[in-house]
Amino acid sequence: MLHSGHESTDGADGGELAVPMAWLYAEYIADELLRTGDLMPPTSFEFRAGRDALALTVFLSDTDGELSGIRVISQLENWLSLTAYDQPWQDWVRERLAELTGRAAGSGTPSPDLALAVEAWRWLEETELLAPDLDAVPGGGAVSGEDEGPKVWTPAWRLGLPLGHLAIHLF
Repeated sequence: MLHSGHESTDGADGGELAVPMAWLYAEYIADELLRTGDLMPPTSFEFRAGRDALALTVFLSDTDGELSGIRVISQLENWLSLTAYDQPWQDWVRERLAELTGRAAGSGTPSPDLALAVEAWRWLEETELLAPDLDAVPGGGAVSGEDEGPKVWTPAWRLGLPLGHLAIHLF
């Protein structure tokens, strides 16, 4: 999504206002997938984690810079494979961000899309959410409700990624 998705306005200094259209479009797709799945309230941190993980997947998987509304359906299988449980998604994100950052540095033109993607990744890595401990030993005790089971603090991407994956399935 490195297309020239920049709108401009003529200011007093003749500068341009760069609008991160590629990132905003990826975020819109992710938001729609999650809202369609109706898995979490849109105001929750879990929803944001899922949206950011999906938006990163959509943004970083667009290697041709031509993501359009028509191609969204054809990309669902690709996004499913990237977000699957047994895939090293976080390593893929780091590699793609490094690659795009290198390209942007080489061109000398800052990318507002890339800046938002980097910020989303930083939030997903640095923010921890309290989530059910899926690695807890089964049969360790009687748990009557979801909120009463063992919980652990986990990076937001570890919660958002499976949520995003499930939203793609439900779409």
